[in-house]
Amino acid sequence: MSLITDTFKRGGTGASSNRHGLASGESRDPIGFAVAGLNRLAQSDFIDRVGLRRQTERLVFNATRTGFRTVTAASRRFGKVSRRSGPGTRPAPAGRSGVFDLTPTEDEQMLVDVVSDYATEVLRPAASAANETCVAPPEVLAASLEIGLPILGVPESLGGISEERSAMAGTLVAEALGQGDMGLALAALGPGAVATALALWGTASQQETYLAAFTGDDVPVAALALTEPTVLFDVLEPSTSATRSGDGYVLDGLKSGVVRGADSELFIVGALLDGSPTLFLVESDAKGLTVEADPSMGIRAASLARLVLTGVRVPAESVLGTTDGATYTECVRLSRLAWCALAVGTGQAVLDYVRAYVNEREAFGEPISHRQAVAFMVANIAIELQSMRLVTYKAASRAAAGKDFAREVALARQLCASKGMQIGLDGVQLLGGHGFVKEHPVERWYRDLRAVGIMEGSVLV
Repeated sequence: MSLITDTFKRGGTGASSNRHGLASGESRDPIGFAVAGLNRLAQSDFIDRVGLRRQTERLVFNATRTGFRTVTAASRRFGKVSRRSGPGTRPAPAGRSGVFDLTPTEDEQMLVDVVSDYATEVLRPAASAANETCVAPPEVLAASLEIGLPILGVPESLGGISEERSAMAGTLVAEALGQGDMGLALAALGPGAVATALALWGTASQQETYLAAFTGDDVPVAALALTEPTVLFDVLEPSTSATRSGDGYVLDGLKSGVVRGADSELFIVGALLDGSPTLFLVESDAKGLTVEADPSMGIRAASLARLVLTGVRVPAESVLGTTDGATYTECVRLSRLAWCALAVGTGQAVLDYVRAYVNEREAFGEPISHRQAVAFMVANIAIELQSMRLVTYKAASRAAAGKDFAREVALARQLCASKGMQIGLDGVQLLGGHGFVKEHPVERWYRDLRAVGIMEGSVLV
């Protein structure tokens, strides 16, 4: 029986419940609300379907051979319900005691336990096939919606599950998902990145227009597009431009590494406006918007694509946040924080795998872990991984409390990019010849970890 199902058997929510799994009159904690909502998943047959007990036909993503170029996904009509002014509803900063304690709260730990089971039982078995086809299985993504990933960063007053800023919870969730598969984690977290951005910086009108779709049953595919395929790319100085035109803007440029770009119905695009990087909401049916295949060596299950913007016109109210670069910079930092969390999770997967391997693999009549060179290499992985985790948690804690975290996230980014890649390389080396073949997942994790220092955007906490 599924560990997720067992979790709910130990702590079920009662008989009569609403769509989030709450019993009548039951109070809602910030993250306990999310955990209670998972009861719906436990009572469904999703686990049987995503447990890969049956083979399903999947369309192979032709980008690896011939590529594709197409118009964007047919967009739903996001209804402009009003033109209310004002900054919109914001999640409150998380309360902290001031003591340096990065231990997850009880609610955060409950959420992580459930997401970890999802990563182990659903993402990990599906990862190899998804890597080959460059497509995340629909049933895997459907299960991620059931556990509430898209609305983790959305305030409860807007239909989400948070009463305070969710940077710490989001970091813990991203780490847990990274232990399953980084590519599938990106595919599952993409819509939530856009929803979180709308919660953090959207106006009242933007929140009313778009967030309702993310909190409903038919969650749109959405993507955060910041990366560009340029030499010496500086995310704070994008080549994509935004020029004023009448009562709106015209966007021109090229974005790369867009998660599930061909399927996305809503994009948040970074562009340079009057010398300042700015975020824009762009619906997929905008004229002049097309996508191209953008296959990569790693995170292939995320179905990466390029977003081509040629004279794309957007209204004035499409600007997300401020136009002075402050919102854009905070978005970059929160995105880097999410990438660090994914690196920590994937690094943990490497450590767990090689530790078992070197203890079981024998040479000259004894486990190879008895060799000092092997033991020291495994120990170094554990040491560097813990340093990555602590720096990332500290940055997330400050972000959740609404404090400046620029220094902390810069340190985390540098450490996770360099040491994460080294952990992947050491994992391959420890497996010897087995590290080079696809029979073992470490070579895939190595390829995925290389993305941490390259990719910008895509995810957000």
